[in-house]
Amino acid sequence: MRVLRGRVETVAADRERTRAMLDRTAETGEPAVRVWTPHRQVAFGRRDAAEPGYDRAADAARERGFEAVERSVGGRAVAYTGSTVAFAHTVPVEGHRTGLDDRYDAATERLRRALAALGVDATPGEPPESFCPGSHSLQCDGKVVGVAQRVRTDAALVAGCVVVADRDGLAGVLAAVYDALDHPFDPESVGSVAAAGGPSDPASVISAVERELVGDEPTTIHRLGNGGT
Repeated sequence: MRVLRGRVETVAADRERTRAMLDRTAETGEPAVRVWTPHRQVAFGRRDAAEPGYDRAADAARERGFEAVERSVGGRAVAYTGSTVAFAHTVPVEGHRTGLDDRYDAATERLRRALAALGVDATPGEPPESFCPGSHSLQCDGKVVGVAQRVRTDAALVAGCVVVADRDGLAGVLAAVYDALDHPFDPESVGSVAAAGGPSDPASVISAVERELVGDEPTTIHRLGNGGT
């Protein structure tokens, strides 16, 4: 298994590295894992981009110092404050119709174990009116983890985010973004690892999540840059 660490210089180049992970897994059949802190941004889903208020929402993100980008996996807008941890796990598949629920269940359980190792007792589910609402989330006094997938005929990307700290900063930008999109969002629905009694240091969260996603697989480490822990 390939393990990618760090991030590259720009939001666009960093996102391209994750897309390249998926392509390489499709070509070689080798899974890959990446866990890091992305650049400060709001990543909009495809449905967001089709909403009448999308341009206002993107402007609201930029006004608050967040780059506005569109992501390839499903779901609604997600914010990365600089301390937010992202994870990506690419695996080969045989057709896009099989294994979807199994991959979701496996990822959610691995993230639950990672948080437990950090002292956070997270449970499946999320509060009402959460950011990027979905049925594959973890909560502990608010939503802490969200998981999404992008599935091709030859490979799947299971990806998501962990709110480590700075829940107020994340809630603040998303309140403005979701208001512009005219989509319900409750800022009080945002949790964090730190607020649940875990560490506020993203590096500790990265290590725990990477360890669970990799498991017992032999690995090769590839360093992408000095940023992104």
